[in-house]
Amino acid sequence: MQERDAAGAEKLLASRPSLHTVLYPLSDVEGEFRTRRFEVLAGIPTAKTRYTEYGHRFVIDLEAAYFSARLSSERQRILSLMASGELVMDMFAGVGPFAISLANSASFVVACDINAAAVRIMVKNLHLNRTRNVLPVLSDAHRLADVLPWRFDRIVMNYPIHAFRFMPTAVRLCRKRGTIHCYALVSEEEELLPYFDRFPVDKIREKYVRSYSPGKWHAVYDITLEKEDD
Repeated sequence: MQERDAAGAEKLLASRPSLHTVLYPLSDVEGEFRTRRFEVLAGIPTAKTRYTEYGHRFVIDLEAAYFSARLSSERQRILSLMASGELVMDMFAGVGPFAISLANSASFVVACDINAAAVRIMVKNLHLNRTRNVLPVLSDAHRLADVLPWRFDRIVMNYPIHAFRFMPTAVRLCRKRGTIHCYALVSEEEELLPYFDRFPVDKIREKYVRSYSPGKWHAVYDITLEKEDD
């Protein structure tokens, strides 16, 4: 709930048998681990639950690791853009929703996060969904280009506060003519286009994903890199 209304939370809990907990957020998503603090208004004192999305099941802990159900349509959009057998990198994987959603079409997915709690939960979700072509990696994303032997067809960068700062690493990891999906919080259209012009970009498309806060919206930049010089 977006209001600290304990009585309303009890009414909500009583009216929805499928609910077990009502939470009130005490903070925005914060820090490099992308965590958030909550107060339990009603129900079981936990921030843990299970969630189902397009046939996939996820264990989530809203205080331990970032997760947004509001990106379900965006995950399906990326899946619809993929060719079968792509090599995919999820640079900020969290508990694995993008990685697991894309794994059915990909040949192999590398799913990285710097938050050890997120990676532990991701491993549980891989087992829960019997997903065997995702490699979970605990690492600072800045280091990936120096330690991984692969170059990827598609890279997902769902870290809207700071993802664009990792573009140099993403470009090193992405094959020529590959695609990078960089998510960002912006306050006006085309805000980051001058920044992306620094890189060997062939095509770029900015897309509105959702409202984030007054004056801010969650955008994605679909970036296709240039091909090799002849």
